[in-house]
Amino acid sequence: MRPLEAESLPQVAIPNVLDESVEPELSEPAAPAVSPQPAIVADTEEPNVDRNADLAAKVAQLRSSDPGSRQLECLATGIYFESKGEPLAGQLAVGKVIANRANSGGRFPGSYCGVLFQRGQFSFIRGHALPSAPRSSRHWLNAVAVAKIVDQGLHGSPVGNALFFHARRVSPNWRLKRVASIGNHIFYR
Repeated sequence: MRPLEAESLPQVAIPNVLDESVEPELSEPAAPAVSPQPAIVADTEEPNVDRNADLAAKVAQLRSSDPGSRQLECLATGIYFESKGEPLAGQLAVGKVIANRANSGGRFPGSYCGVLFQRGQFSFIRGHALPSAPRSSRHWLNAVAVAKIVDQGLHGSPVGNALFFHARRVSPNWRLKRVASIGNHIFYR
């Protein structure tokens, strides 16, 4: 392996870090950062997920007891406790609302865990710890898969950019636009 030639390296001005009045300058303007929706957690897509498959097939491909990160664990926990008995489309919709909140640009906390722990938003949250779910149950395995699907934007949902939902059994009289009704939940933006 031969050493790099100094001429082949880009030149970057290095500011005096002790002098706060000097702004750092790059030799070329930086490209704006673009973050795909929702992309809160995932760095890479799951390698063998067929994007053209139906939701059930994607869930089957991604089932796992381990979400892989704290943020995905929060998202899976939200899906599990809010919609574990719902059809997969309802679980996806609940996950999408949590992701929409995390990506709301400051209207809600900017992470899945932050959204769940926001005071008074999710009744299954008590204190500052996630409740435990049985990691080997079919419902948990599905919640983890749905969380990965939501996080990586692998499947669309009819709730679109909804930020709120409630169970059908309650009537909060919200003055919001109703966007969908899936399973036992009604979704709003």
